[in-house]
Amino acid sequence: MPFREINSKMVEATVVPGQKMYSQRGAMLAYRGEVSFTPNIQGGQGGVMSMIGRRVANEATPLMTVEGSGTVLFGHGGHHIQVIELSGDTLYVEADRLLAFDGTLQQGTMFMGSQGGVMGMVRGQVTGQGLFTTTLKGHGAVAVMAHGGVIELPITPGRDVHVDPQAYVAHHGDVRNKLSTALGWRDMVGRGSGEAFQLALSGSGAVYVQASEEKL
Repeated sequence: MPFREINSKMVEATVVPGQKMYSQRGAMLAYRGEVSFTPNIQGGQGGVMSMIGRRVANEATPLMTVEGSGTVLFGHGGHHIQVIELSGDTLYVEADRLLAFDGTLQQGTMFMGSQGGVMGMVRGQVTGQGLFTTTLKGHGAVAVMAHGGVIELPITPGRDVHVDPQAYVAHHGDVRNKLSTALGWRDMVGRGSGEAFQLALSGSGAVYVQASEEKL
């Protein structure tokens, strides 16, 4: 794994000759060794079509290509950082939550409406998140940002996980999502806003939930 957690808001990445990493622009805090940072215009492993797809999807968070030999400290905005290891599966995450990730991972974009139909589209309207989500697939590590820390909740067949859409950070595995209404749910826990929506995730995988309803 190229990332080592320094504390809850900072990670150290090991950069190896011949292997690229990608990071959000402005995320580099300090580095040691011979490391270069250049604007990424190829859309990562997904190529030009992936880049175009993200621009159409409003997922065009600027990235930097990180190469060379050394170590880099990453952090951004004082946000909490969660390192996620992928073992051949796909991570679904909003582009602005990406701090840094392995260059070996294939990057793409998915239309959320294809997971949950119309309700997937409604999710974008309700949460303020885009209808499109960035995908990272393969073997490698991803560092994502969140407010107030993150917990990983396993999703297993027959045991759906229901998440406040505002607290959703990312998920991976063979998972489907659907936005459902739960009238009175917020009122019952003393946080009534009249919206009362839940993001229901089913299948096999895991979802990452932040300890806050605040967007980045």
